[in-house]
Amino acid sequence: MLVSPRPCPIPCVAAELEQYPGFPSKLEPSSRFKTESPRVTRSNKPVSQRVIEFSLTPADNVRLVSVCGLHDEHLRQIEDYLGVEIANRGNVFRVSGQDDLAASAERVLTELYESATNDSSLTPSGVHMKLQQTAKQTLTDEEGPETTLQTPKRVIKPCSARQRHYIRNILTHDVNFAIGPAGTGKTYLGVACAVDALENDQVERIILVRPAVEAGERLGFLPGNLGQKVDPYLRPLYDALNEMLGFERVARLLDKNIIELAPLAYMRGRSLNESFIILDEAQNTTAEQMKMFLTRIGFGTTAVVTGDITQIDLPRTQQSGLRQVMEILKGVKGITFTHFTAEDVVRNPLVQRIVEAYDIHDRARVDDASGQA
Repeated sequence: MLVSPRPCPIPCVAAELEQYPGFPSKLEPSSRFKTESPRVTRSNKPVSQRVIEFSLTPADNVRLVSVCGLHDEHLRQIEDYLGVEIANRGNVFRVSGQDDLAASAERVLTELYESATNDSSLTPSGVHMKLQQTAKQTLTDEEGPETTLQTPKRVIKPCSARQRHYIRNILTHDVNFAIGPAGTGKTYLGVACAVDALENDQVERIILVRPAVEAGERLGFLPGNLGQKVDPYLRPLYDALNEMLGFERVARLLDKNIIELAPLAYMRGRSLNESFIILDEAQNTTAEQMKMFLTRIGFGTTAVVTGDITQIDLPRTQQSGLRQVMEILKGVKGITFTHFTAEDVVRNPLVQRIVEAYDIHDRARVDDASGQA
């Protein structure tokens, strides 16, 4: 997710390379290139592939080493992020890939080279930040007014193709599920859509809901009255609202019940019309709670359900309602599912690497279990 004027990447596929003096007649397939998971996919244009050949000048071996990184780790990072192939001999580079992303890779390398000095070396984090900035610039042409959300305090734009697709789903469907790791903007963008709808008089109120049991804590064991008990669970939703509406406006809307934050259990028996409802942390709902929530939806209501099925805090004997509903409602007309991955994480780049490491660990554990069976 992106706050204020900042946009993001676009897709890419490897291309046939033309012979170039000083290079092999055919570029060897790079083990660093992940063709199975390009950063973003643009489906509304034909795939146009190209090869860009350029030199980084003036030639400076120290700056060149800084740009390429130890064992070319920075080049691998750029390849993986943009979905391109990079070959170089000295300060002469050749980038192959989809039209726009090949140009983006050239721009990234050129800007990194210009910013590199003999006194300091680039780091993977610095390269990641440059990639994000360049990707967001590239996305500007892809941005349409339908994916830009105007709230009183912020202009919010998507930072990846999946985020853009997610916003479009919310704007065109009644029930929407967003599933993926933390930091991908599931909740934040959902709240932004809710605020945008309220400001444009498309709904009469916003209802933000969370299960009140996480990581083994139960309300009865927490100190304070009900408000004090549930407040920590709803704090991320408060934070998003305060960023978009301001503290005073949020307080007034809460007093008037135009915005309501409540534990999931308080939804039972209600019919919610002309509302925008967000169920956050839905992986911690039971199958019964999920069914109860979905049957609260009334006329003129939009529902957004977010969760991460890798962080379920329910007892092992209970099935997650989110995991079950993915199977039950798959393919049902009027319902959308947006699946985010580690590539969509827009927090500290370390968070993306943490998520990917856990994914690898979980897959290995599943493989071991199936092998033993």
